Amino acid sequence: QVLLVESGGGLVQTGESLRLSCAVSGGFISSFVISWFRQAPGKDRECVAAIARSGLQNSYIDSARFTMSRDFANNTVYLQMNKLKSDDTAVYYCAAADRYSMTFAAEAYDIWGQGTQVTVSP
Repeated sequence: QVLLVESGGGLVQTGESLRLSCAVSGGFISSFVISWFRQAPGKDRECVAAIARSGLQNSYIDSARFTMSRDFANNTVYLQMNKLKSDDTAVYYCAAADRYSMTFAAEAYDIWGQGTQVTVSP
């Protein structure tokens, strides 16, 4: 059974940075397309960025501020978030899909973590 556990969320001020972690167990990170999604109160869940099996990563929103990376030694995927804004406040979820092509569609992912809260104060 593949499990995803997010960590690294917290309360920061506008302009600061955070790095979220998604620790994967039960499978290798190179075997999945892995994405970060977020959901703010009253809004739909949206994709932030995705990384393919090949390591090619793409940011769905604001590539200048959000980037993903992989750590094979720790079987962990990261989301680096810079210059945070109050609009970035949300619960951030890591998701994995057993597929080859990258996708930003939430319905394509069948493995989800529990989420980590990110709050950016004005």
